[in-house]
Amino acid sequence: MIGRSLICHNNSKTTDTQLNDNDCIPFEVQSILVKGITVVAPEKKIGFAAFEELIKINTEWVAFVPYGFAKKGGTDIRYNLEWQWWGERLEGIESCIKTAKSKQLKVMLKPQIYIGGGWIGDMDFTSEQEWKTWESNYTTFVMDYVKIAAKYDVDLLCIGTEMNISVTKRAAYWDNLIQEVRKIYKGKITYSANWDHYQKIPFWGKLDYIGLSSYFPLSDSKTPTIEELSKAWQPVIKNLKNISEKNNKRILFTEYGYMSVDGCAGKAWEIEKVVHNLSINQLAQANAYEALWTNMSKQTFWAGGFLWKWFPDGMGHEGYPEKDYTPQNKKSLEVISRWFKNPKT
Repeated sequence: MIGRSLICHNNSKTTDTQLNDNDCIPFEVQSILVKGITVVAPEKKIGFAAFEELIKINTEWVAFVPYGFAKKGGTDIRYNLEWQWWGERLEGIESCIKTAKSKQLKVMLKPQIYIGGGWIGDMDFTSEQEWKTWESNYTTFVMDYVKIAAKYDVDLLCIGTEMNISVTKRAAYWDNLIQEVRKIYKGKITYSANWDHYQKIPFWGKLDYIGLSSYFPLSDSKTPTIEELSKAWQPVIKNLKNISEKNNKRILFTEYGYMSVDGCAGKAWEIEKVVHNLSINQLAQANAYEALWTNMSKQTFWAGGFLWKWFPDGMGHEGYPEKDYTPQNKKSLEVISRWFKNPKT
């Protein structure tokens, strides 16, 4: 069910009866949010049962993340390799998409780059030739998945993730990439900006959603209350609303999540480094998810998002699923299931 309101340049709202107001631009408002989960690429082939587990908790969307691998400072991208897990290779991605869609799940395809010993957000080059070589290789990588997205009528495509320097320093490349993608793929397109960089993206207007990795640090408390977290969300929501209205685009959390450990609503990137030293804290995780949905589901600019992450058939974890982001077998599973069932409560 889709309704329409207007976002005006003066940030006020009007109604459909004022469509002749030249200061206002139509803004699509969906009454149903994206209730999605990122499915970790499995080592081995999975079938219907893995997706039925997601449907049981009222999931309506799944995201698949095929990785390409690069070296710090290098321009090459390696992917679809024999040693990669089945779920990361092209055959696995295609199989997962077909199976998910056969279960009436909508799909986001999110090809992503992993840099050993570094982070894609810090990637930079000193010469024009290095940039052009990287961009040529990245285009080849992305377009392989664009073709898959077009072939299987994938619902949403994310063309990049957290490339802080590239998207601001090489904006012309991204403009051209978006044009090339749209020649082949006719579905919705987004980009996943890091939580501290989404206000600096120059091409939001050319996409269908403002996408971002929502790892806003909200509280350093071991077990923050829902009330405490709700208060911390308010300035974040204000900034998100402003960028949404400025670009006349809804905001999609291409990633969001909390580990089930003490202090999980703090700085996620630091928590990940010391996770083995932290105590399990399912209540902290459940409170964080509860606060996110309680506050964000009220916002008409929010399009929902994809929880990070779910291990299909228990595969793909790094040895500590009891502390990882997944809500599986944890208090937060009930929280997510409830909000997915009725996101307006």
